Amino acid sequence: MTIGLLAALVLVLAIGGFILGRMRALKSAKGDLRKLHSLPGYYGQTVALFTAVPAFLLMALWLLAQPALIEARVTQMLPASELPEGANIGLVMSDVRRIAEGLDLVIARGRLSEDDIATMRADLSDIRSRMADVGVALGSNVKPVVFQAAKEYRTLNTLAHTGMVIAVLAIALAGFGFAMLRIRPEFRARNVSESFVKVLLIGASLVAIATTVGIVLSLVFETVHFFQLYPAADFFFSLTWNPKFGGGSDLGIWPLIWGTLYVSLIALAVAVPVGLFAAIYLAEYASKKVRAIAKPLLEVLAGIPTIVYGLFALITVGPMLRDYFAQPLGIGSSSSSVMTAGLVMGIMIIPFVSSLSDDIINAVPQSLRDGSYGLGATQSETIKQVIMPAALPGIVGAILLAASRAIGETMIVVLGAGAAAKLSVNPFEAMTTVTVKIVSQLTGDTEFASPETLVAFALGLTLFVFTLVLNIIALIIVRKYREQYE
Repeated sequence: MTIGLLAALVLVLAIGGFILGRMRALKSAKGDLRKLHSLPGYYGQTVALFTAVPAFLLMALWLLAQPALIEARVTQMLPASELPEGANIGLVMSDVRRIAEGLDLVIARGRLSEDDIATMRADLSDIRSRMADVGVALGSNVKPVVFQAAKEYRTLNTLAHTGMVIAVLAIALAGFGFAMLRIRPEFRARNVSESFVKVLLIGASLVAIATTVGIVLSLVFETVHFFQLYPAADFFFSLTWNPKFGGGSDLGIWPLIWGTLYVSLIALAVAVPVGLFAAIYLAEYASKKVRAIAKPLLEVLAGIPTIVYGLFALITVGPMLRDYFAQPLGIGSSSSSVMTAGLVMGIMIIPFVSSLSDDIINAVPQSLRDGSYGLGATQSETIKQVIMPAALPGIVGAILLAASRAIGETMIVVLGAGAAAKLSVNPFEAMTTVTVKIVSQLTGDTEFASPETLVAFALGLTLFVFTLVLNIIALIIVRKYREQYE
């Protein structure tokens, strides 16, 4: 039974529990709803929750724990003395999983029987030929101990999956029966149902918190590992970025920080004026008809995939800047430049500034406007001297949110700014950012334990700290200068 089918079966039981629970509640009250503590639907919800929630929790925990436990068991069957010299246990386990999947496929195609796997009557060459018949490649250098581990891996997976199906169905049926037996007219079904939902909401919140903590801890642990292999002083104070897989790398972060800040500043120089002026027009000057058309069209920019913006930078903006500005002025000859990426990224983040600023300006009480007009101020004076100061904290928060978005952008920089890590003030030269180098250091067949690969986690932690600081600054500004109106 597949995972999807098992989940569907549990859902069917839960739906049936809802219907039967509701019917049992009505029957226990002999059709008189006044005798029931709660509405009939709450009794059905109680049965459905006791049926589905424990079963799905068990399934989730089982699926999380099963691979680790099985791999730990199978790894014990792979003594180093019987493996190829210098073999990596992680790569060997990859072969074990691949062979186990191949065995499943060969059995499914009828090329091999369960008895052949169980008794090993078929030798390795025979099994290899049968697997090749269905397109599963088994290398000639596979050792018998690896094949034996694959057989054990497959057996344990099958047993664990069967056990999970039995356990999940058993706990679903147990929850179903337990909830049905509790249904009586005086049973406080609404309280139980609402408490269950409250626990689920708390659990969802804890999942979000745990995910954040897990991301941070994973970055911290791998960054510590990186600094054990590479001097922290060279990472933070070197002005050269020149990774060389195999040793002798210069992994100074400052060229990447400079490129990130440079591209982000150009993007903000484009997005902030355009977005802010658009927000002021839409909130204060535009008619309802114009606003109803212009605001959705402006927000369409936020829905365009970043890869499309990157292609626009590569094909249109980059060549235009090179042909009409960089080459005639003698300050650049490449279509990939900081200016290209900055301009296109600025267009992309305009909705972040305009939409949020528009909402904030509209939130300013109309009484402030009326008071200003009553004192003889014009509309422009009211906007400059009343509305903008009142909306300033929210606008600053919107700008910092757009800055965080710009700092974390990757695809536009890859296609628009190039991949050259350098310290330069010429905006028509190719540069790169932290996010681009994170991708490049983790792309391809690389040794995960090398500093050239682990540096990606140090870069990621640095980027996380930058965006965190920006968000904290925005929060401080909003709380300090926020105006509250009755």
